[in-house]
Amino acid sequence: MKGKICLVTGASSGIGLATSWQLARMGATVVMVARNDERGEAALAKVIEKSGNPNTHLLMADFASLPQVRSLAQKFQAQFPALHVLINNAAIVPLERQVSEDEYELQFAVNHLAPFLLTNLLLPLMKTSQPARIINVSSMVHSWGSIDFDDLQSKRGYSASNVYAMTKLANMLFTTQLDSMLKGTDITVNSLHPGVIDTKLYKNYMGAGGPGDAGDSELERGAATTVYLASSNEVAGVSGKYFSQQQEREPSAASQNSETAQHLWKVSARMVEL
Repeated sequence: MKGKICLVTGASSGIGLATSWQLARMGATVVMVARNDERGEAALAKVIEKSGNPNTHLLMADFASLPQVRSLAQKFQAQFPALHVLINNAAIVPLERQVSEDEYELQFAVNHLAPFLLTNLLLPLMKTSQPARIINVSSMVHSWGSIDFDDLQSKRGYSASNVYAMTKLANMLFTTQLDSMLKGTDITVNSLHPGVIDTKLYKNYMGAGGPGDAGDSELERGAATTVYLASSNEVAGVSGKYFSQQQEREPSAASQNSETAQHLWKVSARMVEL
C-alpha cells in the first residue's frame, strides 16, 4: 500500500480505528476522519504507535452537518494530491429519534447522506487517481431493511434498529447505482458486512447503550474485510459486489433493485443539493 492515499471515515474508534492502523502498517498514507478533537487526536496517536507509520493524518468533520462534509472534501483536496481508497465507515445508531443540523433524521443523515455527498465530491479526484477503490461498510442487517420514500425521516415511528437496517440498505443501493455509473473507469465500489463486533454502535443497535467491549484483536477481525477490499490484488477490478469474511456473498434482492437504487440516488442528490 506504499504510495496509496486512503481516507477512512469514523476513524476515532471501533472498526474504523482498526482499519486505519492496519492500512498504516501496510505503508499507506492514512487520512483519518473524526468528529471529536480529543478522541481524534488520541486515535491518531494510537495509529502511529501501533503502525510505526508517521504518515498518518487527521481531519475533523461532523457527518451530522452537510456543510462540514463539504468542508472535509475541500480540506482533503487542498492537502492531498490523490485519493486511491475511500472507506465510508462512519455510522451511528441513536437510541431515540434525533435530527441533524440540516433537519434530516440523524441516522439517515450520518449513515447515508454524508457518505453519498462525500463520495460524489471526491469522485473527480479519484478519477485522476485511478486505479481507485470505494468501500462502503454496510451490514448483514441490510437484508432486514426496507425504504419508505414517503417516510425517509422516520416521523411515523422510530425504531433504532429498523432505521439502522434501512440506512444499511441505502448503503447497498448506493453501491449498486454508483457501480453502474462507474462502468468504463478504473474505480471500483464494493460493500461489506464487517461481522458482529462488540463496538459502541453494536451496543446501541442492541438497545443497551454504553461503550463497546471489543479489544484490539476483535476490532482487527471486524476490519479484516475492509482492509482486504482496500488492499488485495484478488479484488482488483471487482466492483458492485458484497463481501463478508473476505468472501463475496449474495446480498438481498432489494439491495440490487436498479429502479430503487436510481430513485434513491435522485432523492439523495436533491437532499444534499448536488
